[in-house]
Amino acid sequence: MFSLKGDKVYLRALEPEDLDFVHTVENTEDFWEISATQTPYSRFMIKQYLENAHRDIYDIKQLRLVICDLKNREVGLIDIFDFEPKDRRAAIGILIAEASERGKGFGAEALKLVSDYCFKHLAMHQVYANITSGNETSLKLFENQGFQKVGVKKDWTYSGGQFKDEILYQLISK
Repeated sequence: MFSLKGDKVYLRALEPEDLDFVHTVENTEDFWEISATQTPYSRFMIKQYLENAHRDIYDIKQLRLVICDLKNREVGLIDIFDFEPKDRRAAIGILIAEASERGKGFGAEALKLVSDYCFKHLAMHQVYANITSGNETSLKLFENQGFQKVGVKKDWTYSGGQFKDEILYQLISK
C-alpha cells in the first residue's frame, strides 16, 4: 500500500504544473503569519523553487508535499522542515488553502500520513510544530492527532500590530 494515501487525501511531490497553486498560496497575505513571510514571491522565484523540489530531504533538510483530494484536486500543502537526522526530529507545517475545504478531515489525515511517514521511513524520533496563539484551528488539529503542548514562547511573533505567543507541540514516536 502507498504510505502517503489515505481515505480522503493523498500526498504527492511537487510538480512543475503546481506553479499557479503554489504561487497563489505563497502570495496570500492571510497565510504570511503562519509561514513567516513578509514579501510576495514572483512566478519566476516559484518556478525556480519547483525546479529544485526534487532534491533529497537529507540534502536540503525539508520536503514539501501537495495535499490532494481523491478527485486529484490540490487542497493544500504540508511541509517537513528543520529536518535533523542526527537528532531524529523534524518540524511539520500544514495549510489547507481554501476555507471551504477546511473542516473536512483533509488536514487531519494529511498530518497523520506525514507523521507516520516521518516515523516509519525517515526514522524520526519526534515531530513538532510551532503554532501561533489564536490559531485555534491548527491548535485543535495537532492536539487531535496526539501532539502534546510542551512549551510557550512568549511574545514570539509580531503580527497585526501586536505580539503573539508561539506554542510548541511535539509528537514522540512510540
